[in-house]
Amino acid sequence: MARAVVRSLKLCMRLLPADTPAAGGARLATTHRSGASLQISSRPASRCLTLYAGTSMEGGWQPDRHVASCHRPCAPPTQPPAAKLDARTAMSAVFPPPPPLASEANPLWTDDAAEEPCMPPSRRIFCNRSLNMAAVRAVGFDMDYTLAQYKPETFEVLAHDETVKKLVSAFGYPKSLLDLEFDWRYMSRGLVIDKQRGNMLKVDRHKYVKLAYHGFSELPRAARLATYNDAPQRHGYDEPAYALIDTLFSLAEAHLFMQLVELLDAGGSGLPLGKQYADLYRDVRGAVDLCHRDGSIKREVAADPARYIHADPSLGPVLGALRASGKRVFLATNSLWDYTHVVMNYLVEGRVGAARSTSWLSRFDVVVTGCGKPRFFAERKDLFEVHPPSGMLWNTEGGSPMVPIGEDDLPSAALGSTAPSARDVAPPRPGGEARVFQGGSFHDLHKMLGVAAGSEVLYVGDHIYGDVLRSKKALGWRTMLVIPELESELQGLAERGGDMAELRRLRRMRDAVDDRLQRLQWRAARHAGGTAEGHDGVAGDQAAAAEVQAAMDKLQQERDRLRGLHQSLLQRHHEHFHPVWGQVLKTGYQNSRYAHQIERFACLYTSHVANLMFYSPDKSYKARPDTMCHEDELAPASELPPPCP
Repeated sequence: MARAVVRSLKLCMRLLPADTPAAGGARLATTHRSGASLQISSRPASRCLTLYAGTSMEGGWQPDRHVASCHRPCAPPTQPPAAKLDARTAMSAVFPPPPPLASEANPLWTDDAAEEPCMPPSRRIFCNRSLNMAAVRAVGFDMDYTLAQYKPETFEVLAHDETVKKLVSAFGYPKSLLDLEFDWRYMSRGLVIDKQRGNMLKVDRHKYVKLAYHGFSELPRAARLATYNDAPQRHGYDEPAYALIDTLFSLAEAHLFMQLVELLDAGGSGLPLGKQYADLYRDVRGAVDLCHRDGSIKREVAADPARYIHADPSLGPVLGALRASGKRVFLATNSLWDYTHVVMNYLVEGRVGAARSTSWLSRFDVVVTGCGKPRFFAERKDLFEVHPPSGMLWNTEGGSPMVPIGEDDLPSAALGSTAPSARDVAPPRPGGEARVFQGGSFHDLHKMLGVAAGSEVLYVGDHIYGDVLRSKKALGWRTMLVIPELESELQGLAERGGDMAELRRLRRMRDAVDDRLQRLQWRAARHAGGTAEGHDGVAGDQAAAAEVQAAMDKLQQERDRLRGLHQSLLQRHHEHFHPVWGQVLKTGYQNSRYAHQIERFACLYTSHVANLMFYSPDKSYKARPDTMCHEDELAPASELPPPCP
């Protein structure tokens, strides 16, 4: 029992939020299935977690003995500023590193302390659409920003600097651009770029533009409404006129575009002649593509992975638990073999340089590089097998002549796949290494996985369009979206937990005042027309009219006061998350466009892949019931969650 007690204590310590303790310390308590009571206490000054085992008694909790201590160095939590900062120095929450590694042989989800009511929200997996993992036969992962979490303070700066170099060397931009400074904390995912006007937009789920910036200057409300919300033609905010910042890779290029807009508005000194805002964006995108093609960014990352990528030893246990449950595990990434090999060696094995090996392939059943998503989900490409030691590509047709018939002539498009079968692609022995492929299409992947329907596949990615939307709509894959920013969003919501309730209260009060004011305005209009007499018994004389006007003036003052309180609190609430763009998943009151896409296309979402280790590989995730406004009005008070075990 002692080992089980210590194991539960260690689990509780991992579940304790990174920013604990608050002033005066903090304590986390639970009860092991053996009956032993467990507590973790923390001392603010030393950042030390001290673990005790003891017995819960009627008079309180009595410690029997000290079990363990953990001195865990933690950076102080980043506190967003209360007031809006200058656009170039605005800060958002730092993306946190992965959760700590589980060192026990048994999976973490088998412990009672891992039940959701006791788990910090940052470690949870949230469900939009019910998903029974027992029906899932294959689980796949994207690599960049899914398995591999990049450090924005180094990686995004590198991406910005290399893109600027390409603009100077290949697109004829002035060398003065090399002096541009990049604040990686300024940008936010989920924004929309208006290429034609040089604007950056925050849009809600109804396609209402709540916030708009031209360069780094906020558009006045009147200009924003006239350009977008009250325009004669409704905007769709889709390509080609607009660009979506729906991946973390886009943050650096979006910031650079805003910098170029500022330069063009200032006279465009040194910029190529005749450039419009749309030309600037096209050049930035071209420079980014050139960086990817010549490998300038990836070479820097490969030379020093630890500088740009968070180490994540928890991935091994996560992948191992999925395979131990009988599911096939695959990697499907747009990165080619050489870069994939570098990143996965560092992530899974901690190997760099000459120490790299192919042993990480034993964690997977199939690896597909160079997928070309989202085209991978709709178009057929040639499939090649990669020879890992040399990186050479082998033809998967096996040298057999191909009958030149069109794909449309086949009874099924899957029959045209040159991929090996699931039996042939499986590692020859336990612990054997997966075979590696490049290109192909989902037909080839389904054949190698041995799945008959898309609903048997769960794919985990970070790109709402390239990973989640297309695979869900085209193939029926089940999907999980990784949102690193979710962790800081949850922390901010905990710190500003009472804001939304107060905002709803203020809004109800303002609505009630508005209703009373409109009734009085109607009465005043009736009095002015001389038609009130005989309807409600109120004389239409000057005294009554003055009384009504006085009441109206008082209500207008109260309405203005409530509106001011509401607007001020809503602004403070959003600035707590980001001083310019606010919450990633909210636009004012409404869900942001990005949040709306998450709701529609991601079956599950979470802050980090490693959170899977807190859940059974066969868990049945349940979505909350859908409700409409009229149901919310009649719903009883929510029941409290069950107590921690």
